[in-house]
Amino acid sequence: MKRSTSGWLSGFVGVVIFSGSLPATRLAVTQFDPVFLTATRAAIAGILALLLVIAFSEKRPARRDIPSLLIVAAGVVVGFPLLTALALQHVTSAHSIVFIGLLPLATAAFGVIRGGECPKPAFWLFAVAGSALVCTFAILQGLTAAPAGDGLMLAAIALCGLGYAEGATLSRRLGGWQVISWALVLSLPVMGALSLWSMPSSFSGIGAPALAGLIYVSLFSMLIGFIFWYHGLAHGGIAGVGQLQLLQPFFGLILAATLLNETVTGGMFAVTAAVIACVGAARRFAH
Repeated sequence: MKRSTSGWLSGFVGVVIFSGSLPATRLAVTQFDPVFLTATRAAIAGILALLLVIAFSEKRPARRDIPSLLIVAAGVVVGFPLLTALALQHVTSAHSIVFIGLLPLATAAFGVIRGGECPKPAFWLFAVAGSALVCTFAILQGLTAAPAGDGLMLAAIALCGLGYAEGATLSRRLGGWQVISWALVLSLPVMGALSLWSMPSSFSGIGAPALAGLIYVSLFSMLIGFIFWYHGLAHGGIAGVGQLQLLQPFFGLILAATLLNETVTGGMFAVTAAVIACVGAARRFAH
């Protein structure tokens, strides 16, 4: 029980950190190219991850773990950051954030496929209900449809769910921070080279908000958040803890309103309460 509670608390901290990712990315892509942003955030986090594994004298991952680490890297180091950065050139931060409500279903589905989890049927009922609440909220907000941005966000969600589930499964053997660290280290040569290749000719015109966005996604979204998140998924259950992502759109919208001056309606808080109820109910039937 204590192990499960620890997992849920860690997962919650991870969700809070990740909630700032899309608003921060939105700030960054106003002045940074999406490819440069994706490569640079991974390169910065990769250098820090390399220092971590050296400082703690971590053993290199076994050969059997490399394919899983590459899947993690493809999903959360490259795929999700790049696709969301591209999407945010077509849609607003608020529009993109609501798609995060579909992440729990994606994570749970890949948890069954890759992690061998078997949630009870009632779990899926509350998981779908929570996702439906998020989608309904998006529709009621009257967000403008942008097919290119929506398609990129859906692809990003699929890759992110795969990366979350694969990383959580591997975390049971390697540990949470070790998984994201080794995935970043494996990605470092390619992402470092890509960062240098796509670097702007001058940073003199880059404003503080864009730089702050880059720093946030590099340190928190790409490394620190995953330390908590993978620990939570590994110790609290992929399907169950993954439902905490249903809260992420609402935390993110609050941040978007604060950082980007987007409107936050009273209806958002009512839906948040209903989503929290779905999360609590889903947790009961996750195992």
